[in-house]
Amino acid sequence: MIVVTSVNVNGVRAAAKKGFLEWLAATEADVVCLQEVRSEPEQLPAELRDLPGWHAVWAPAAAKGRAGVAVLSRRAPERTKIGFDSAEFDSSGRYAEIDLPGLTVASLYLPSGEVGTERQDEKERFMAEFLVHLVRLRERAAAEGREVVVCGDWNIAHQPADLKNWKANQKNAGFLPEERAWLTRVLDEAGYVDVVRRLHPDQDGPYSWWSYRGRAFDNDSGWRIDLHCTTPGLAERALWAVTEKAATHAERWSDHAPVTVAYDLKV
Repeated sequence: MIVVTSVNVNGVRAAAKKGFLEWLAATEADVVCLQEVRSEPEQLPAELRDLPGWHAVWAPAAAKGRAGVAVLSRRAPERTKIGFDSAEFDSSGRYAEIDLPGLTVASLYLPSGEVGTERQDEKERFMAEFLVHLVRLRERAAAEGREVVVCGDWNIAHQPADLKNWKANQKNAGFLPEERAWLTRVLDEAGYVDVVRRLHPDQDGPYSWWSYRGRAFDNDSGWRIDLHCTTPGLAERALWAVTEKAATHAERWSDHAPVTVAYDLKV
């Protein structure tokens, strides 16, 4: 069995001061994908830069203090890759992948967007390029006899069950019809499977992000935007999934919760 966790840390140095390192020390995950790291490796304190028992691949953004992803694995990767061969986005700190025996694990931080701004245009350009990459990634995996999981902050809630206040958000980034249609293409045309939804088909959520504003966390007024999207063969091997929501608002070390999935796959 391999356990994979994905979490947007909302700044890894800030998260470390609030409990991230204690969570990492206690987790049973074999691979941890981080998003919104917001630091370059040389900026990290020693306790984050040198993590005993972990092999770390960092993909910082060229823009200081923004984005950034990482993949931590207990086993040394056979191959690593930063970006997805995009002239515009490979230095944006939004994608990294590693190869383990029979499995590719990728950490994604898709742009959040903002309606009517360049940020939304950027998100749409990213989505167009990334869909092509997802198709090629699955084709490569099929040719090599491996499975794939692309996990991370996808910044899109796919269906009304994926966010609490869906009616009020139909014109907002993250739940726009065109964004949701794109995610449908990821699942239908590119052939990936939303594993958490597959394991929890008939429930609202489980939400993975709650705004710091108001009482969103206490009221569980959240969004399910942190996804594990896998090849069908790996989805069939998904044993369980859990969203590790903090017990109280005060115990949160990010505005996202870790999303953890166990797969019946030996690597």
